[in-house]
Amino acid sequence: MTTSYDSPLVSAASLSEALASSRPPVLLDVRWQLGGPPGIEDYALGHLPGAHFVALDTDLAAPAGPPGRGGRHPLPDPEEFGAALRRFGVRADRPVVVYDGATSMAAARAWWLLRWAGHPEVRVLDGGFAAWQAAGLPVTAEVPAPEEGDFKPVPGQLPTVDGDGAAAWARSGLLLDARAGERYRGETEPIDPRAGHVPGAVSAPTTENVGPDGRFRPAAELAERFRALGAGEPEIAVYCGSGVTAAHQILALAVAGLPATLYPGSWSEWSSDESRPVAVTDQPG
Repeated sequence: MTTSYDSPLVSAASLSEALASSRPPVLLDVRWQLGGPPGIEDYALGHLPGAHFVALDTDLAAPAGPPGRGGRHPLPDPEEFGAALRRFGVRADRPVVVYDGATSMAAARAWWLLRWAGHPEVRVLDGGFAAWQAAGLPVTAEVPAPEEGDFKPVPGQLPTVDGDGAAAWARSGLLLDARAGERYRGETEPIDPRAGHVPGAVSAPTTENVGPDGRFRPAAELAERFRALGAGEPEIAVYCGSGVTAAHQILALAVAGLPATLYPGSWSEWSSDESRPVAVTDQPG
C-alpha cells in the first residue's frame, strides 16, 4: 500500500493499488447507521470486490448491558470477536482496510477494535464507499467465498476507561463528548435515559472532523481544532452515545497525532445509572 502505516487512513487510489499487489489487504464493509436501515442491504446492492460484510451490532459489540453497565454497544467478547474476524479472513500478517458509506463513523469502530485487539496494520478508507465510487473504481454485488483467517485478539492494546475513570478524567484531563451539540446541551435525547452530558466534558461533535464529502479534514486542521478544545498538555479521553462515534473521534485525533482513551460505555451507560450526575448546559458544567 502506498500510504504509510504511520497514517490510519488510506485513499481510494492507494487502496486500489494495494488490492492489485502481492499482499492485498482484507476488506471489511461496516456500513451501519443508528436506527437503520441495516447496512447489509447497501452491501447487497454493491460493495468493493472481495469485501466481507461486518454487522456492527453483533460482530463489533456484545449485547447491550443492564442499566449502568456496558451501555448499548459493549466491547465484544474477545473470543467471539476473534472467531468473527477469522470468518472474514483476517490474518495477523495481512493488512486490513475497513470502510463504511462515506464518513467512517461506523468504520472507525472496526478500526479501533482491531487495534485494541492487537492487529498491527489496520486502515480506514477515507471517504468510504462514496469515495471509491467517485474514483470510478469497480463495485460488485458478488459475495466473496468464505476465508479462514488466523488472527487471535490480544485485547487491551488500546486504552479504555470506565465511568469512574471518565468522571475523574473530566476533572483532571480533557474529556471530549463526541455527540451532536444538541444532545450535549441536553436539548434533546432521542435514545438514552437522560439528557445532558458528563459534568466537565467538552463538546466536540464528530461531524466536524470531516468535510462535506465525508473525508477527514487535513491533519493540521484537525490538530488546530483539538487544540482549540483544550488538547495539549492534558491527556484526552472520549465518549459518545455508545462508544461508536467516539472511536471516530479517536481516529481523527490519531490523524492529528494525538493519542486518546475510549470510554466504551459512554453516555448510554452513564445516563442509565441514576447515581451519576448530569450537566444540562452549553458549557462543561
